[in-house]
Amino acid sequence: MASMGLNIEEQKAVERFRDNIVEPSKTKLVILDFWAEWCGPCKALTPVLEKVAADYADKGVILAKVNVDEEQFIASQFQVRSIPTVYAMFQGQPVADLTQARTESQLKQVLDQLLSQLPVEAGADGEEPAQDIAPLLAMGEEVLASGDTERALGIFAQIVQMAPDNIEAQAGLLRAMIEAGHIEDAEAAIAGLPEDVRKDPAIERAVAALELAKNKPDDSELENLRKAAAERPADMEAQMAFAEAAFAAGSRDEAADTLLSMIRTEPQWQEGAAKAKLLQIFEAVGLEDPWVAAQRRKLSLILFG
Repeated sequence: MASMGLNIEEQKAVERFRDNIVEPSKTKLVILDFWAEWCGPCKALTPVLEKVAADYADKGVILAKVNVDEEQFIASQFQVRSIPTVYAMFQGQPVADLTQARTESQLKQVLDQLLSQLPVEAGADGEEPAQDIAPLLAMGEEVLASGDTERALGIFAQIVQMAPDNIEAQAGLLRAMIEAGHIEDAEAAIAGLPEDVRKDPAIERAVAALELAKNKPDDSELENLRKAAAERPADMEAQMAFAEAAFAAGSRDEAADTLLSMIRTEPQWQEGAAKAKLLQIFEAVGLEDPWVAAQRRKLSLILFG
């Protein structure tokens, strides 16, 4: 992109694009991801892109992300109409549109074709290939999903030691801390992260989980809130208090059912607070989680059925 005729901010945007995408693409194959923080499908795609880029790092593939809200000029130059939009870049030019490749296998198939046709430089001679941590990350997520939080904590802590810059591993460690009840440790860890890392969708998911888990009630308090909600179904304050407590206590089905009932009964209560809380729970659990998908279908039936 030429810089003639551009204002100062546009010139700065072009310079950033040259430094972060064009220069690396002279020798590497760059996966260029246009995204935004408010975009749910973008956040669902991010871990797929990160995993594939990590798996193909020794073949000369890297991932670069462009926030369309912050880099509107660059997005306009690529005529981005919807997000996520994903391109493969080589030597400063788009060589493939990867937008429709949403799964790991689809992305790898396209990358394999491109790498067989382009003179992409692999890792430098003598450079030790990075240890493949993808299986360990999958193991950590599986153990965490099973409820064995302390074991998951140990797995993610080990991965972070092996790959301290891996954001997926850092996010997994944070979520394991939160689910294990180590709230203060999680808060301290998040506070110590660089600002750009805290903005990553995986870390934002952990932050959302932390906010929901901060006020975890004891058993008697939870039972009192449950009783109050059952006795006063029209009391939205009581319903919300129980939903928040239920999720913090690990009873996410009860929390979701209560919030869905609130949305069905009084969707505009406190400017849609029940829907906002439910979306926050989706973010904390993970937009790609099957449980979230099931709850989203229930929400869609209420809103559009």
